[in-house]
Amino acid sequence: MHFLSPLLENYIAEHSEPEPELLAKLTKETHLKVIQPRMITGHYQGRVLSLLSKISRPKNILEIGTYTGYSAICLAEGLQENGQLHTIDVNEELEDIQRCYFDKSGYGNQIVQHIGDALDIIPKLNNTFDLVFIDAEKTNYDNYFELALTKTQPGSIILSDNVLWSGKVVEPLKKSDKATEALLHYNKKLKEDPRVETVLLPIRDGLTLSRVL
Repeated sequence: MHFLSPLLENYIAEHSEPEPELLAKLTKETHLKVIQPRMITGHYQGRVLSLLSKISRPKNILEIGTYTGYSAICLAEGLQENGQLHTIDVNEELEDIQRCYFDKSGYGNQIVQHIGDALDIIPKLNNTFDLVFIDAEKTNYDNYFELALTKTQPGSIILSDNVLWSGKVVEPLKKSDKATEALLHYNKKLKEDPRVETVLLPIRDGLTLSRVL
């Protein structure tokens, strides 16, 4: 669902930081070679992620859901000089395209790829993360969030993507729609959770920004 008219969306993009050439190439390759290319983060949201990362200057970033690597590169732009970004995805078929663009970006030696179930991988990471980006299986958002909290500290930022779910969160819920049901629960939980302070931003398909208290 487009929450703004295409005219306004274009205006917003044109009056934000330009998309880096490398990421434009990654977008094109994703559309040519990968199923469901609309899952890619894209220009505007990518610049939002980049700026949030640059503002917070994280030492360690955790990304849950890599896809073709667009958002990881955006987040890596704000890493401290010796910082690391750990990114997790279940699809091993995307590993090569991710690594190709990670290395071309100049952040390749700071980005660590993990292939497998994030619920198994996160507990094994011996890091404290300053910034977390959740963008994977929607029915597991609550589980990802709980695990992320165990790896963060007061002041850490947790970002959650697709929380408006094409507007389905304000439509009558279908019994078979487990993803929307999970997101409704998740959005309510974040609003009421005393461990974080949260604001839901109407960026693209909804981006929640939560600060760990």
